[in-house]
Amino acid sequence: MGYGEGAGDMTLRIRTIARLTGIREATLRAWERRYGFPRPNRSENNNYRSYSREEVENIRRVAKLIAEGLSVSEAIAQVKATPVQALPKDERFADRFWSAVMVLDEEAARRVLDEAQASMEVEVYCNGLLLPLLREMGLRLDIAREHMASALIRQRLRLLLDTEKTRGEGPRVLLACPPKDHHEGGLLALGLQLRRRGWRVTVLGADTPSEALHSACVQLVPELVALSFVRSREPEEMVAVLTEVLHACGSIPVVVGGTGAREHLRTIFSLGAQYAESADELMALWQMARGSLNRTRAPVNG
Repeated sequence: MGYGEGAGDMTLRIRTIARLTGIREATLRAWERRYGFPRPNRSENNNYRSYSREEVENIRRVAKLIAEGLSVSEAIAQVKATPVQALPKDERFADRFWSAVMVLDEEAARRVLDEAQASMEVEVYCNGLLLPLLREMGLRLDIAREHMASALIRQRLRLLLDTEKTRGEGPRVLLACPPKDHHEGGLLALGLQLRRRGWRVTVLGADTPSEALHSACVQLVPELVALSFVRSREPEEMVAVLTEVLHACGSIPVVVGGTGAREHLRTIFSLGAQYAESADELMALWQMARGSLNRTRAPVNG
């Protein structure tokens, strides 16, 4: 088993730690001998090491610092000198969230998100905590933990979006993930940011068939359609999917974003769509398009 129980708290065995952090068991034992880090609990017969939630998070922090260029000794010294409580607020919440997810403690992870939401402004909470968590979890977690963590973040983003009332009569935008793309977290965050800026937002969500996109465009007649591509695709598939999507949207401008779109910029532009990395970039593209449209409609004097 990868888990043990002790003092009312879940712990992890060294084999599980190695798998989740990418640090080999032999390396963890060598660090323990040389640096006194980490400091696992030992079973009575001294055959098994088990790691508390705090130790798990400290190992994760050391691994991150090493990846950023520090030596092992420097990384361990920094983590020892800076407990989680001394980190900036967003980093503390992130570290506590990862610690809870590592031991599959869903309730503890929810409590972290609740505390963060209560102490942070909405956009800071979204952009400074929830979105970075979403971006990192594919690199940090195995499939089971990623599913649990991503579901928690998506639930929180959906709740924020549903409780955020439209603040004006801004442009109407339709948001969707293309077929076979099930990662809607970034799409929900985009919808929240646009709604807070007065846009009228409709979210179709993950894995939206082209027929559904077309039907929504016909009924709502949005000024803009924004698509989030997260899933990696081969060039031929990207051409086929985006061509079908553009056909479904007709004359409505389409803006594409997401990690799965970044490697296909030439295809996106050549097919007639635009690309944006953020809500601000999307809004800037819309302003440019609207300005261009107004100029073409302006009467000619003289």
